[in-house]
Amino acid sequence: MLDFFQPGIAESETIMTPPNSGPLAGTLIVALEQAVAAPFCTSRLADAGARVIKIERKGAGDFARGYDTAAHGESAYFIWLNRGKESVALDIKSGEDRALLLSMLERADVFIQNLLPGALEKFGLDSATLRERFPRLITCDITGYGSDGPMRNAKAYDLLIQCESGLASVTGTPDGPGRVGVSVCDIATGMTAHAAICEALFERNRTAKGSGVSVAMFDTLADWMAVPLVFHDYADRPTPRVGLSHPVICPYGAYTCRDGEQIVISIQNEREWGRFCAAVLSRPELATDPRFVSNDSRNSNRGILQPMIEAAFAAHDRPDMLDLLAQADIAYGAVNDVAALSEHPQLDRATIASSAGEIRLPAPPIRRSGGNPGLGPSPAFDADGAAIRAEFGETAEESILQK
Repeated sequence: MLDFFQPGIAESETIMTPPNSGPLAGTLIVALEQAVAAPFCTSRLADAGARVIKIERKGAGDFARGYDTAAHGESAYFIWLNRGKESVALDIKSGEDRALLLSMLERADVFIQNLLPGALEKFGLDSATLRERFPRLITCDITGYGSDGPMRNAKAYDLLIQCESGLASVTGTPDGPGRVGVSVCDIATGMTAHAAICEALFERNRTAKGSGVSVAMFDTLADWMAVPLVFHDYADRPTPRVGLSHPVICPYGAYTCRDGEQIVISIQNEREWGRFCAAVLSRPELATDPRFVSNDSRNSNRGILQPMIEAAFAAHDRPDMLDLLAQADIAYGAVNDVAALSEHPQLDRATIASSAGEIRLPAPPIRRSGGNPGLGPSPAFDADGAAIRAEFGETAEESILQK
């Protein structure tokens, strides 16, 4: 049992401390955001105890609210990505609402936005202008393709970036490219923005000055595609689509058991290969066979090796094969569906409140030795509008009068 579990508490229940605790307690994040990438970033900042004020468009709100109705009639995307935030509806074209936003930013530590490049400049809300006005402010701009380059104004949704970056070309089967089944580009971009903001906060502790960071979805996925790119540029080798296999490591892939269930295995070194040959294939002599003695040789002789492995798996039901692999200390994983994930003994859950009811989500993956801050509710549209206007409105009115 890991040290972030209290004795006597079930392993599926993560310790939660009060919502206003955590490493980012006392940090104010103002987010002009929608969809997935920026909300993912700010939800993780909220998980760490930051106060996150989410700016939603008056009348419409974050369009992710309308993605689906899976969570008691509300959007699963929205509830997952907006827990622990406050919601206020503003029209930044309105001088009064813009003054309110500036009043918030005057006290804020971080401003994050994911509108189109240049969309905020005409209102004086672009990052450079805001940092000049508020020198301690950290700004984060999330875009599809960055603020320059020929595609700076192109729309960028997750599947589009999966294709533009080449990710889809290395995903799927030999029959055709495939989409990663979750919003991997958005999530990767949100994770990268989260890291950049935390770095900027750390830097400000040293310098007492804010800074600007920007993260583009395309750049993020291009970085994730570094290995296939190096193979192309320097080895003149394409990265083939191999489904649940690995293009350069063998054996590393899924095999079907007698009961029709699948297991993924991974052999990473020759010690594992020797154990696998002896315990699973019952052919220890294959460990030193010149055709299979190294990963390169196994790759070259996949056509000979694969039928041997397939036959060994086909002789056992999945539970028996899992036991055999565990005893041989071979890396393995069951090929599960989402129903199996829902019942998985390793799955940690956290409960999120919403206006439609409670939703049990996967718990935050970061575990802190002192316990994780409690997760706040997913806000209804403009749920905190009145309170936020009362809190920041007086300063906003003074700003308008000064003008």
